[in-house]
Amino acid sequence: MSRLEEWKSAPWFKMRSFQGDDINLDAYRGRYVLLSFYRYASCPFCNLRVHESIQKNDYFRSLGLEMIAVFQSPDDKLAEYVGKQPLNYPIIGDPDLQLYRLYRVETSWIGLLKAFLFRPHKILTSVFLRGFFPGSIENEIQRLPADFLINPQGKIEIAYYGKDIGDHIAYETIENVLRNDIIES
Repeated sequence: MSRLEEWKSAPWFKMRSFQGDDINLDAYRGRYVLLSFYRYASCPFCNLRVHESIQKNDYFRSLGLEMIAVFQSPDDKLAEYVGKQPLNYPIIGDPDLQLYRLYRVETSWIGLLKAFLFRPHKILTSVFLRGFFPGSIENEIQRLPADFLINPQGKIEIAYYGKDIGDHIAYETIENVLRNDIIES
């Protein structure tokens, strides 16, 4: 399966968030969107990233960015795990993997192993210090995260496919794109 290319139109979708809101990608035209794909609802790496995103969301929103997250878990598992946090952006449960296929999100056993070899500090940070412990696993355990920064015209400005199960686009990269867009405007 080939990856999505940058500067091509982002695949359109309409889904319902686990919070009960209809999410139509076309409704976000005119704003940047960070569409982030995660693993399963109790994934410690994923919950740590969501925790960080919640803290950064107001700042990024002030720069013109909206966040949307997708998990390969059903809504009840999202409520049980991810929903424990004070969410301030929509999260979509996609247990049928429709959006994962549409955005060509990958799996990799090597990526699963690399996280334990090269990110032990993050495991300790997420599990022990933040209290994010693994629970039930829905769908592929070896799912890799992916992030798509979609520009106001609906084009994929950055297609970031994670190299391991804890690898997401850097917040600094997102901020640089948004700040450069503000300067150019």
